[in-house]
Amino acid sequence: MKFVLPPLPFAKNALEPHMSAQTLALHHDKHHAAYVAKTNALIENSEFENLSSLEKVFLAAYGKNDAVFNNAAQAWNHEFFWNLMAPGSQTPSGKMQNLIEKNFDSWENFVAEFVKIGSAQFGSGWVWLTEKNGTLEILKTENAKNPIVLGKKPLIGCDVWEHSYYLDFQSRRPDYLKNFVENLVNWDFVEQQLSR
Repeated sequence: MKFVLPPLPFAKNALEPHMSAQTLALHHDKHHAAYVAKTNALIENSEFENLSSLEKVFLAAYGKNDAVFNNAAQAWNHEFFWNLMAPGSQTPSGKMQNLIEKNFDSWENFVAEFVKIGSAQFGSGWVWLTEKNGTLEILKTENAKNPIVLGKKPLIGCDVWEHSYYLDFQSRRPDYLKNFVENLVNWDFVEQQLSR
């Protein structure tokens, strides 16, 4: 199967001032596009060619073919990342609000822990809010690694590779993470992931 770069679910300037159009253009049109193109090139005429989704490709390649895994997982991670954001400040409600309060005691503790763990990722990677059996966990992964391979359901995934924030925040990763979780997360999408 040949994968295509999905369009952003919003205009490139829709997340300003929290994420610039310049960052989105570079990140989506260059970095994400490169992962999709490289995945297609790597799986052509391979055992992964007929798999119907990026998730199936990276799961099949995990521990078996690093190049295929890294590119397919990054393509999946980025598609998830774009869908996870929406214009306008939001906060969780309903089941997500209850789970955050149950697992982290408060919204403020959740934000602080998300920023702390994401800031502690050495080098490139991601910070995730995951769910398993009703328990939420924040974890960091290196490079392209996705919590699905660890048996955990991703609810939030924030890219901490430098290209995702350097134009807007320079080396201030904690500020980027706090800004992301407080101003950009689409909590309706997070609720949908919880129900999957």
